[in-house]
Amino acid sequence: MPADADPPRILAIANQKGGVGKTTTAINLGAALSAVGAKVLLIDSDPQGNASTGLGVLPHMRARTIYDVLIDQTPIAEVIMATDIPGFDLAPAEADLSGVELELGQTPRRAFRLRDALSGLRERRAYDYVLIDCPPSLNLLTLNAMTAADAVLVPLQCEFFALEGLSQLLRTVEQVRGALNPALEVQGVVLTMYDRRNSLSAQVAKDVRDHLGDRVYETVIPRNVRVSEAPSFGKPAIIYDLHCAGSQAYLKLAREVIRRERGRRMTPA
Repeated sequence: MPADADPPRILAIANQKGGVGKTTTAINLGAALSAVGAKVLLIDSDPQGNASTGLGVLPHMRARTIYDVLIDQTPIAEVIMATDIPGFDLAPAEADLSGVELELGQTPRRAFRLRDALSGLRERRAYDYVLIDCPPSLNLLTLNAMTAADAVLVPLQCEFFALEGLSQLLRTVEQVRGALNPALEVQGVVLTMYDRRNSLSAQVAKDVRDHLGDRVYETVIPRNVRVSEAPSFGKPAIIYDLHCAGSQAYLKLAREVIRRERGRRMTPA
C-alpha cells in the first residue's frame, strides 16, 4: 500500500450470545470487502476455530495460530496465511485458545496482547481492514479484541431476546472504553437471520432501529440456506454461490461499511 495510505481499520465482530451469525458475518463480510477491492485480514479469536474451517483451513493446516501470538508473543506476520481469495488473509485459531485466560493469569498488560501484536500491522499499513472474530462470550479473548479494535461490529439475530443481549454487550463496550480503549466505538449493528415470513423478525428489526437509530445498518442479512451450506465446503458464500440472497446481502453490507468508514474519515474531529 502507498506510504500515505490510512492505517487499517480494526473491527471486532462481537456478540456474547451464540448462534447469531457472528462467524458467518466475519467470513462473508471479509470476503465481500476483498471482492470490492479492499485488503483484509481476518483474525480467528474463537477457540472453536470455525472461521478458519469456514475458509478451508483445517486444524492440521494450522502450524501457528493466534494462540502463539497471545501466549508466546510470536509476531503475527508468522501466523498469517493466505486464503484462496485474493486480498483476504487469515490468522487462524486452535482449541488451545480456550486456556488463554488461565495461562496468562495476572500477566501485566494481558488485555493488550493482541493490540501490541497488531501495532506493526498498523505501521506497515498492509491491510485496509482487520476483522476479529470473537468467541461467543465476554472473556479475555473478547477483551483483547475490543482493546485492539477501533470499533465493534455487532451481528444481531432477529429473535425475541436480541435487545437484552445487545444491552449487555453495549455495557461491556462502555466499560472497555472507560478502562482500556478510550477510542473504541460501535461501528454498527447488523441484523442477521431475518425471515420475511416471520412477523417477529420485522418487530425485532423495528425495535432495534427505534432503540439505536442510524447505528443499525440498512442492510439486513436474510436467513439463507446457501449461506449455511457454504462453510461445510470451506468457502465464503460469495464464492460458493455469488447470486444467492445471502451473498448479495453481504456484498451490500461491505459497501455500506466502506461508505460509513469514508464518512467517518471526512467528518471533522
